[in-house]
Amino acid sequence: MTYTVLSTLLAYPDAEMVAALPELRSALAPADAATLAPLFAMMEGKPDLIALQEEYVATFDRRPAHSLHLFEHVHGESRDRGQAMVNLREEYLRHGLEPRPGELPDYVPMFLEFLGQLPAPQAAVLLGDAIHVLARIGDKLDAAGSPYARAFDVLRRLTDVQPEALPEPPEGDMEEGMVTFGPGAGMTEPALRAHGQPQPVRFHATDPRRAAAGTGKGGNHG
Repeated sequence: MTYTVLSTLLAYPDAEMVAALPELRSALAPADAATLAPLFAMMEGKPDLIALQEEYVATFDRRPAHSLHLFEHVHGESRDRGQAMVNLREEYLRHGLEPRPGELPDYVPMFLEFLGQLPAPQAAVLLGDAIHVLARIGDKLDAAGSPYARAFDVLRRLTDVQPEALPEPPEGDMEEGMVTFGPGAGMTEPALRAHGQPQPVRFHATDPRRAAAGTGKGGNHG
């Protein structure tokens, strides 16, 4: 349930999510609930839903360094980001899950929802591959004093992989057609839905750090 709770807390807040805050807290292990206490306090302390939504927009939409799209922190706006998202979407599909139309596959809440639907060992492997980017987002949020950083502290505890520093993402234009999958959808639908029989997923296949390491070490991808 931890991945599912974090996915919900990091998504754009709506009335249903606010009403579910007590249930979300109770679904967590005590240590995780304690870590997330500042985030719950911020959410519950807002005078109304609009104030909470404004906080979310100010935190994530107006601060590129806090973007909740994984590949922005690796590829920037280059064409490589578009192809990486195509690859990640294909891996969702191979595992029997289909992203909701209109959602980009590298959206952190979607990725966490995906992990929450996998067996724990598989989820741990994929989190270990993604933790380098997730930790970077968390560090940026922490430096800004945002309670949302606490969600990324919990993610760090869910893996034994130590996050590595990532280089600054490149600048460049990105073709929107490469990363758009179908028309928009209502916010009430789940981000992922069943799609055929599950197949093995290797998230690291889309990790550009591994590809770079391979080309620099005689083609060995590890």
